[in-house]
Amino acid sequence: MTMDCSGGSWVVEDRVSRGQEQVVQRICARVAGPVAGAGVHVASLPLGGVEVWLDSPRHRWRFHHRMARELRLAGWHTETGSDRLVLLGWSAVCLSHRARMLGAALTGRLADFDRTAFTAVMIATRLCHAGFPIEELPAEVEARCGEALRWPARLADLDGLERRSSLEPLRLRLAQVAGLEAKVLRRCGEHLALASKVARTVAGGAGPVRARVPGSRMSPAGAGLTERMVCVSVPNSVPDAAVRAGTAK
Repeated sequence: MTMDCSGGSWVVEDRVSRGQEQVVQRICARVAGPVAGAGVHVASLPLGGVEVWLDSPRHRWRFHHRMARELRLAGWHTETGSDRLVLLGWSAVCLSHRARMLGAALTGRLADFDRTAFTAVMIATRLCHAGFPIEELPAEVEARCGEALRWPARLADLDGLERRSSLEPLRLRLAQVAGLEAKVLRRCGEHLALASKVARTVAGGAGPVRARVPGSRMSPAGAGLTERMVCVSVPNSVPDAAVRAGTAK
């Protein structure tokens, strides 16, 4: 069954796409958090779509609406009820919104390497002063910067999802979104590589070197700011020679 609603703004496919249940489970568990996330359940509906419900009734309405917002950002039409959340299929409106959000990320936050460099320096310096293990510093800084960017987790949630539609307009929208996601993923990789480099510099070169993302290019402005900030923010215990070695081109 394929159902059109409001001029084809969303559709219910005759069967759930491969990997859809697992993806919905990951998205909802991440939104619900470590406590409520363990009680998230997902199941396919007989005529297409997916239903989601929680073990605990506490704050159920709030969690349902948070999950629905994140699922709509992924491109699905959702309906929230008193006891469960229903995902009904791809939405042309939601997919268009996702494309706009991805484009805005590329021209906005993900175009600002200076901000990532500044955040990485501040996090690394604070952790160093708090006695965080130096060898674990690059990975920790990279993880925290990834959380700040938000898109790495959102894209990781979609791993293994087969996105398809029986309608040509939706297939074109899905293809457009997939292309933008690939660009966002590469840009996020560049930001995380920069964060790791800054953390190693602050730590005096300690920690493994992060693999460079294929096709990535470091922003000259971002790299220059990184070097300037590292020079003024590196803890006093780090030898000057190590700082120069870490910031050398």
